[in-house]
Amino acid sequence: MRLVGKVALITGGGAGIGRACVGLFAREGAKVVLAERDAASGEAVAREAAGDVIFVQTDVSQSEQVERAVALAVAMYGGIDILYNNVGGSTLADGSVTSAPISEFQSKMNVDLFGTWLGCRYAVPEMIKRGGGAVVNATSITGLRGVRNRAAYSAAKGAIAALTRSMAVDLAPHNIRVNAVAPGSTLTERVRARRNGSAARTAMEERHLLGLVDPLDVANAVLFLSCDESRRITGQVLAVDSGFTIT
Repeated sequence: MRLVGKVALITGGGAGIGRACVGLFAREGAKVVLAERDAASGEAVAREAAGDVIFVQTDVSQSEQVERAVALAVAMYGGIDILYNNVGGSTLADGSVTSAPISEFQSKMNVDLFGTWLGCRYAVPEMIKRGGGAVVNATSITGLRGVRNRAAYSAAKGAIAALTRSMAVDLAPHNIRVNAVAPGSTLTERVRARRNGSAARTAMEERHLLGLVDPLDVANAVLFLSCDESRRITGQVLAVDSGFTIT
């Protein structure tokens, strides 16, 4: 029960890694505000969680909706101690800088990067009022090394890693730690649907030396970066990638 007395806002908590985090944080004693664009999945996860979880429908690319989610957390639970900016993900529409649709690049900037920036913009002042807290951002292995045909996604996730380091410097005087997780290929619902046995996919999976990542593996890393066990860690990007970035 490492998060007793803590209030956590988790974006994109309706599926995949976000869903695993909601369940884990609730089991660890946190009061959780689950911000999710899809109402059906968000409500379902909130019902299933074994703990104190409330759902708020949120499109993180919309400033007023993120502000509303933060306001709900404060109204219901008195403040925010932990922010996990989880929303985002690659799509098959991505490609090289010359082949990816402009709309795909704009989508990654609006959802992955701007959504993360907005979450921090509105939650951090509430953390300052509480005397400190922890922010965890979701970047990716594509933000750490080159990956083919992921130009839009890589640009957004690389920017999130840079934002994480900048925020860590700015917010240290307020006792707010800012870190990021960089998952490898994670067996979320979306990734399971894409697996098709292609040679490229097999090569990618083989570079995950300990096997593909489970959403709970990433959730455990987010938990570590959110609790007092990591109280002297800030500005870091933790790769949860089964060794992909060292191969």
